[in-house]
Amino acid sequence: RGAPCPTGQPVLGATAAMFWPSSSSAAKGTFRPKKNYVTGKGAALRQHIDATLGSGNLREAVLLPPGEDLNEWLAVNTVDFYNAISVLYGTLAEYCVDASCPAMCAGAKYEYRWADGVAIKKPIKCSAPQYVDYLFEWVEKQVDDPRLFPQRGDSENGETFPEGFQDAVKKIFTRLFRVYAHIYHSHFAKVVQLGAEAHLNTLFKHFVFFTNAFSLVKREELAPLGELVDGILGVAQRPAERAARNDEGPGVTG
Repeated sequence: RGAPCPTGQPVLGATAAMFWPSSSSAAKGTFRPKKNYVTGKGAALRQHIDATLGSGNLREAVLLPPGEDLNEWLAVNTVDFYNAISVLYGTLAEYCVDASCPAMCAGAKYEYRWADGVAIKKPIKCSAPQYVDYLFEWVEKQVDDPRLFPQRGDSENGETFPEGFQDAVKKIFTRLFRVYAHIYHSHFAKVVQLGAEAHLNTLFKHFVFFTNAFSLVKREELAPLGELVDGILGVAQRPAERAARNDEGPGVTG
């Protein structure tokens, strides 16, 4: 069952400054090295991402560029979104510790348990920092596996993305969402104190637009931040859905 967590009320800012304030956590080495997915097409796509993000239109920035390969686009963005959430969480890591976050939860109704299907086959309960560490290590293994993320790309070395690549990407994004859910529910007050809520909201808006554009995260997985997601997408919440969300009891997800 889910254990209650500290809560903070997320509020979307109209504009967001693209910065993250310095923190002593940087000196403590809580940031993970930046990952790269570099192929001939990947480098060009990253330039496209930088250019479109600079325009400030996040809805357009997530769209597949005309004539480009979907899997290449997903691969480059998977690494970029992982880097973003890794840096974000690294800044908050000194405040997300075993004592304050004994469970990886998103409010009182949702608790996440970890299993990677290999080293840990049966979902285990763990603290939020332990869960995030497991998650980031798992993502890095996925991205570093050339059988899943071809390192040169099909056009350069005859390598192609495997049949289950898009399912793997969906699983990565689904799990990365849980870090955002935990931050909003348990650490938003600290984010506000740091003066960084605009940056957090921009990162999450970008994440929501991208995952929605390519149907990467199922609706039920978004429930812990359902109202926030609906607000970003401009979706009117159905009364029945709102009632179901308010009435549902604690849940545990592996």
